[in-house]
Amino acid sequence: QVQLIESGGGLVQAGGSLRLSCAASGRTLSSDAMGWFRQTPGKEREFVAAISASGVSTSYADSVKGRFTISRDNAKNTVYLQMNSLKPEDTAVYYCARRSWALPNLSFTTATQYYYWGQGTQVTVSS
Repeated sequence: QVQLIESGGGLVQAGGSLRLSCAASGRTLSSDAMGWFRQTPGKEREFVAAISASGVSTSYADSVKGRFTISRDNAKNTVYLQMNSLKPEDTAVYYCARRSWALPNLSFTTATQYYYWGQGTQVTVSS
């Protein structure tokens, strides 16, 4: 059974940093494209960042470009989201997602393109 477990969320002041991790169990991530999304109450899930299976291709939402970095360590079966210069508007539940057996250099930016989701981790940025 495929499982994704996010960690690293918490409370941070504006301007601070957090690193989210998404660990996978059940099968290797090495053939999968991965993504991070976020959601606040009453709003749709929003794309944040994506990385191809090879790690060569990455995509970012305009709102996080230059502040967030997605990366992966296939040996550890883990994907990361480094978040710097955090703003109060980054407050949300952050979800990790995977798309199995993706072409190596493709990344995906819409939620419907992903097959599996984690339970989410809360990020709260205080002003």
